[in-house]
Amino acid sequence: MKIGFIGTGVMGNSIGRHLLEGGHELSVFTRTAKKADDLLERGASWKDTPRDLATDAEVIFTMVGYPEDVREIYFGENGLLANANKGTVLIDLTTSQPKLAQEISDAARAKGMHALDAPVSGGDIGAKNAVLSVMVGGEEDVFKQLLPLFRLFAGNIILQGPAGSGQHTKMCNQINIANNMLGVCESLIYAKKAGLDPENVLRSISAGAAGSWSLSNLAPKMIEGDFRPGFYIKHFIKDMKIAVEESERWGLELPGLKLSLGIYEELERGGDGDFGTQALIRHFDFVEK
Repeated sequence: MKIGFIGTGVMGNSIGRHLLEGGHELSVFTRTAKKADDLLERGASWKDTPRDLATDAEVIFTMVGYPEDVREIYFGENGLLANANKGTVLIDLTTSQPKLAQEISDAARAKGMHALDAPVSGGDIGAKNAVLSVMVGGEEDVFKQLLPLFRLFAGNIILQGPAGSGQHTKMCNQINIANNMLGVCESLIYAKKAGLDPENVLRSISAGAAGSWSLSNLAPKMIEGDFRPGFYIKHFIKDMKIAVEESERWGLELPGLKLSLGIYEELERGGDGDFGTQALIRHFDFVEK
């Protein structure tokens, strides 16, 4: 298939590579052109604008930073909805607002296109290893049609319901991670205060009921002081704010989410926004800042 991809960042680059390796034609656009170098070397073609990309693709994936970026990419004058061909399938992998996903779906349908909201989980590791979890909202027949593409970079792909459902499911994911990350940090700081070897502690608790992806993959980085981003703090804050906004709209109180958000915002104010989410441990003075 002729596939367009907008946003070849930490995860998008690996996803694009898997699509190329699957035998598809890939054209790319990203605001920081250098981030596409690896894909261009592997055979992808560069497009100067989203408009140019939109006119030459059957399926278009987008994976950008914030809801305002999503809105511009889809609804802008040079965006996808104004320039893609009838029948094009638009797939937003960005974690964004459920209501925006519904707007995109409605606008796409009005123009004879199709749209899926398909946020992913698994970070840079999951993207590299093609084992991402994809949470999809949209039409079932379109979802089934695109399953072979999703399977090139994901191991767990589930249609959650109509447009917006993928984004709501991703909020559930992020709420769980927000609370879990606090638990991971608190267990490590407790281990340190107790005079234990944190690595030995991890070997014990990761294999038991406390086991989680964050404990297995991010706690070792916390111990090492490795804060390189698999997923940026600044983007996690964006996700948590969306979840808070949605929950407050329903009158739902989520104290754990708000506590985690507040600590991450404190780290961002201190200049840590471009670190990976494992830098939460810096709040607890586990390692030197």
